[in-house]
Amino acid sequence: MTHPESSFETIKHHVQDAAEDAAQEARPWVERLTRLGFVAKAVVYITIGVLAIQAAFGFGGEKTDPPGAIQQLSEYRGGEWLVGLLALGLVGYALLRLIQAVRDTEGKGSDLKGWTQRGGYLASGVTYLAFAFIAARRLIAGDAFDTSDAVNDITARVLLNPVGEVLVGLAGVVGVGVGAYQFYRAYKADFCEKYRRQAMSDAQFRLATLIGRFGFAARGVVFGAIGVFLIIAALRSDADQAEGLGGALERLSQQPYGTWILAVVALGLIAHGISMLVNARYRRSVLPA
Repeated sequence: MTHPESSFETIKHHVQDAAEDAAQEARPWVERLTRLGFVAKAVVYITIGVLAIQAAFGFGGEKTDPPGAIQQLSEYRGGEWLVGLLALGLVGYALLRLIQAVRDTEGKGSDLKGWTQRGGYLASGVTYLAFAFIAARRLIAGDAFDTSDAVNDITARVLLNPVGEVLVGLAGVVGVGVGAYQFYRAYKADFCEKYRRQAMSDAQFRLATLIGRFGFAARGVVFGAIGVFLIIAALRSDADQAEGLGGALERLSQQPYGTWILAVVALGLIAHGISMLVNARYRRSVLPA
């Protein structure tokens, strides 16, 4: 006998999928560009994770960040084409985040909590636009970009202000908060609500949920670590204590059992990249009808 709640969920998923199909047909170029954005983000995260695992076990590689990953990819044969597609995809992902912030397609609302979350989408959009610019600049002019120095330089400039320590400390608190939110998402697995459930088997859905949780947990470690290092920089008034993603991975590797910590976090970043590929294939429309 079929459980009524199960039948209701099935009907609900079918209705949602039908609405999303209509939305995709109405705005096909937006859908294609934003889905390319998920693929671009996946490539970046998987590259960062693979390089970190290689570094952890002494097989070359390095602890790097998105601009560093873009630079590494550009050095492979045919890398110019890949970086060009990455630049376009990163613009698509930035567009997705800006749409989520401005049009509130995620339904966050207009109260303080809603605007805070939408502000996060806006910040993410601007960040990925910057990554797209770096990729385009690498493609056109061949310029490299060292974000570890950029983080230190920006922190040093902020610390020169009378309230610089407070501002850097607040940025660190935000970083810790973002890390905690990643752990919360890993626990809640709310990202699964955006999947086209009817297009996935039960086994695929369970695997996608597990991979997504692992990926968000790894991001929680990294963002939390970045926030902690910013707080330390503020307390010591020392910009050299601030770290970006690559620096955070380096510092994690220097802890007791650092090789294994780095390897697990790197695997988690790869998992997040795979989760982005799942989003590219199975996520519902980014612009509901």
